[in-house]
Amino acid sequence: MQVAQNSVVSIHYKLTNNDGETIDSSEGREPLAYMHGNGQIVPGLERELEGKAAGDKVQATVPPEEGYGEKIDAMVQEVPMEAFQGVDSIEPGMQFQAQTENGPLTVTVTNVEGDTATVDGNHPLAGQTLNFDVEVVEVREPSAEELEHGHAHGPGGHEH
Repeated sequence: MQVAQNSVVSIHYKLTNNDGETIDSSEGREPLAYMHGNGQIVPGLERELEGKAAGDKVQATVPPEEGYGEKIDAMVQEVPMEAFQGVDSIEPGMQFQAQTENGPLTVTVTNVEGDTATVDGNHPLAGQTLNFDVEVVEVREPSAEELEHGHAHGPGGHEH
């Protein structure tokens, strides 16, 4: 069976940046299972996997616009420390949920200076080219429940 819309695909992967540093990997874990064509992996990788079958190996270079998007400068803001109510110590790398007019947004503290913190609402991989080494482990038809829920269940997928 080939990877196509709504097929359940299990992959082993290694994600590196342009410096060759590993960002994420399924090594030592169950393969990642996802339902193809439902936006559960970055669009550029999904496009590269279309039509592949179990046993196929794919190397894909995904530019920012087909990955996590370009970095948006307006998503970086300085906020007063009193915005972090109930938190004693704010350090770079900490993440918080911010309430925005478009709903909740995860922000990462990138700098703390005096009584101001700089937070970044961009995805941590925004603006980066992503390099994937992927092996397709399995491609199968989704169950009726998976189709109804819109995602894979079981090992490497989502359990309810």
